[in-house]
Amino acid sequence: MTKFSALKVFALVAGLYLGGVQVASASEGGNTQQAGVDLTDRGSLQRGAKYYVNYCAGCHSLKHLRYNRLAEDLGLSEKDVQEQLNLNGAQFGDHILSSMTPEMAQAAFNKMPPDLSLISRVRGDDWVYTYLKSFYLDETRPVGWNNTLFPGASMPNPLWSLQGVQQPVYGKADVTGERPVERLELAHEGSLKPREFDQVARDITAFLVYAGEPAVMKRPALGVWVLLFLAIFTLLAWLLKNEYWKDVH
Repeated sequence: MTKFSALKVFALVAGLYLGGVQVASASEGGNTQQAGVDLTDRGSLQRGAKYYVNYCAGCHSLKHLRYNRLAEDLGLSEKDVQEQLNLNGAQFGDHILSSMTPEMAQAAFNKMPPDLSLISRVRGDDWVYTYLKSFYLDETRPVGWNNTLFPGASMPNPLWSLQGVQQPVYGKADVTGERPVERLELAHEGSLKPREFDQVARDITAFLVYAGEPAVMKRPALGVWVLLFLAIFTLLAWLLKNEYWKDVH
């Protein structure tokens, strides 16, 4: 096989692989909305942490994140964290774990709710944002709720009091006789207006993106120093090369 032919085969295989990844992601992600997450907005991250603790942490842990790291990255004092975010009485250096025991989880959901430390890295921020907004009432489900982005979700809507209660509007039946959900309509308003709830979902999403990779808060600053070092090193290497070869003709 010639070098040119080998390159063509490699390109074909890479194309098929990437195409497969894209198709898989599209089928898994569904129709997502843009989250518009801004990790430089520390206020959004702080609000997201509070919403997460109050509405999500009762079931879901963040076992890869510690309270003291959270305080350092989000600009919070130990007192702020212990009084506002640490609802389990854990130590300041402990991981953020759910208060739900395996027995409680088994009784409520037949399994332990998943840890959400890496959910944004697995699913993506747009998926998380859309998922939080896509719950609707469904009496056929064990917990009475379903989700258009993740059909058959086995969890209730933790944010219903803020968002309100959505009901599905079904389309025409397909070949299997099932009627797909075309859109969701707000049947009962929550304590927040739709735009206000969108911001809540965005704040929680931003916090989960941060929780999935806390180093992202410091990486841009470190990147500047790395580039500066490489520039200086390149200059020194060039000067050294000229010094070594100046007498060589």
